[in-house]
Amino acid sequence: MMTMACRKGDHIVPPVVTPVDSAKVDGYLGFYLLNEGNMGSNKSTLDYYDYTTGNYVKNIYATINPNMVKELGDVGNDIRIFGSKLYAVINVSNKVEVMDARTAKRIGQINIPNCRYLAFANGKAYVSSYAGPVVIDPHAPIGYVAEVDTATLQVTRKVIVGYQPEEMAVVGNKLYVANSGGYRAPNYDRTVSVIDLETFTEIKKIEVAINLHHVKADRHGDLYVSSRGDYYTVQPSLHIIDTQTDRVKKSLPLATSNLWMHGDTAYVYGSAFSYNTHEWTISYNMLDLKTETLLPGSFITDGTDKQIKMPYGVAVHPVTGDIYVTDARDYISPGTLYCLDKQGRKKWSVTTGDIPAHFAFLPAP
Repeated sequence: MMTMACRKGDHIVPPVVTPVDSAKVDGYLGFYLLNEGNMGSNKSTLDYYDYTTGNYVKNIYATINPNMVKELGDVGNDIRIFGSKLYAVINVSNKVEVMDARTAKRIGQINIPNCRYLAFANGKAYVSSYAGPVVIDPHAPIGYVAEVDTATLQVTRKVIVGYQPEEMAVVGNKLYVANSGGYRAPNYDRTVSVIDLETFTEIKKIEVAINLHHVKADRHGDLYVSSRGDYYTVQPSLHIIDTQTDRVKKSLPLATSNLWMHGDTAYVYGSAFSYNTHEWTISYNMLDLKTETLLPGSFITDGTDKQIKMPYGVAVHPVTGDIYVTDARDYISPGTLYCLDKQGRKKWSVTTGDIPAHFAFLPAP
């Protein structure tokens, strides 16, 4: 897939290539894993797992784009493939890095301050922005969503939403945006903004819960929205919005650090911190998206969860059902990626970059 050579001074630094499995292409050539890197260290990196070879390749961006002085940048927060392009949100570097999806060769960048997440519809990219510097501030500005033309990579329109907007999801002609208000704690935002994509205006806000984060759309017209709580007395939770009525129809007392939907099952991990106990509570769950109920047991069935110190990402292969879970460990050293079969049993693991977090699967042509 890629030509690997990186010059550092007078030395060619080869990529770290680790064989982890046999080659097998099931509708996808591979997947990208965006490592966040510790804030302020300029160490966000991009890894690639190649299904055509069974090899895991670390830090491909620096290798493929050797002339980029600061490499990928500071804190990778989201990654998506749309059309022929790969988009990576680099939060503290105030940009969305745009690459060729097949080669990871840099095409350009979209400049958006304190950008957070991506969504796509009708040839447009949508990027949520905190609209201000990275700082806890009760007077932090209200956020916005930028619309970007994916052909020209130019911002075409903006719409004001709530405070510190996070993940987004498109259902029909509406864009749903989870507003956290995280910079304004303890006065968190508690709404989901609903944007009409044609007029690009906010048509309503849905009251949900404080400190919202993720929002995912299932195939039944429902949205799953996570709340991180306040880390003291308000516990994390998960809320289901019916997009026909734009109302919360069900709430679950489930810590949801992130979730990945595969068919009618959502794979959920939770890493909930309490300032009262100064302890983390880790959980792995599955949700039946048809019945909107918690399924019994964990999606890790063989005890591999005992090896994972700090789960930080989850993905499921769209065809095989293989489950991928990342471990950020201590947040300052390389992490670990675990591959489990669809029964939740470990197949392999490999060392990643620092704070491995976000996945994007590359479809076969």
